[in-house]
Amino acid sequence: MSGTIEVTAASGSGGPAGPGDASGPAERGRTYWVLSDCWNIVRRGLTHYQRQPINIAWQLGFPILSVLLYGYVFGSAMKVPGGGDYRDFLMPGMFVMTMAFGFINTATLVVYDSTKGVIDRFRSMPMSPSAVVAGRGVTDLIVACAELTILMLTALAMGWRPDGFLGFLGAFGLLLWLRFALIWLGVWLGLLVPNPEAAGGLFAVAFPLTMISSIFVAPQLMPDWLGFVAAWNPISSTAAATRELFGTPVGGGDTWIEQHALLMAGVWPLILTLLFVPPAVRRFQKLSR
Repeated sequence: MSGTIEVTAASGSGGPAGPGDASGPAERGRTYWVLSDCWNIVRRGLTHYQRQPINIAWQLGFPILSVLLYGYVFGSAMKVPGGGDYRDFLMPGMFVMTMAFGFINTATLVVYDSTKGVIDRFRSMPMSPSAVVAGRGVTDLIVACAELTILMLTALAMGWRPDGFLGFLGAFGLLLWLRFALIWLGVWLGLLVPNPEAAGGLFAVAFPLTMISSIFVAPQLMPDWLGFVAAWNPISSTAAATRELFGTPVGGGDTWIEQHALLMAGVWPLILTLLFVPPAVRRFQKLSR
C-alpha cells in the first residue's frame, strides 16, 4: 500500500546517513529534520490524492452543483442589494463555502489515520511529532489551492470576472487564511470523533452554519434577528471581504461588522486559530499516553 511506503520513508529523520551522505543526523539541525518529516507527511497525503483523484472531484462536486443550482435555477428570483447580477454575488460566496467545508475533509482524514493506527506508527518512529500535524495542514492548503483554482475556472466559464489582479490576490489569500484556521478545527474534531463515518456526519453541522451567512443571501434581506446572526458569522466577513476585493458591486449593510468586513476577515480566522490550536495539540499529545 502507498501509505505503508510513505510511513517508512518518513522515518528517515532518525536513521543513519545514506551512502555518500557527508553529514549524518547528528550534524544536521532540528529544523532540518522537522522540515524533512513534514515533507514526507505532505508527500504521503498528495500521493493519496494522486492515486485517488475522485476525492478532489467529490469535494468539488457539491460547490459546483450549488453554483449551477443557485445561479441558474434560483438566480432569477434572488435579489442583490444595490442591484447587480446574482451570479457575480454568488461566486465569491461559493469560494468561501468550499473553504469552510474543507474542515470536514480534514477531520475525516485525521480520524482515518488515527483509527487505522497510522498516527501510532508515526509516533513510534524517530520523527518530530509536530511534523504530523504540520504536514496535514500543508497538504490541506495545497489541496485548497487546487480546489479554488478549479472552482474559479468554472466561475470564469460561467461569465464571472474579478476586477483587478491585486484584489484577486488579496481575496485568494483571505480564502486560504480562512481555510488554514479551519484546518485546526478539523484536526481537533478528527481526534475526537470515533470513526470516519462520524466525521462525515459533521456536514449536518457545517451546512446550517454556511446557510445562515452571507454566502447565498445578504444579511440585510433576512429577518432582523437572523440577519444579525448571519452578519456576525465569521464566514460572512470573509464572503463580504472577497466580494469587495473581487470588485463585486454589492450594497453593504449598516452594521459595524458588515462595514469592517476586510478587517474582520483577517481577525476571525486568527481568533479561530488561537481557539482551536491548543485543544488540537493537547488532544494529539494525549494519544501518546
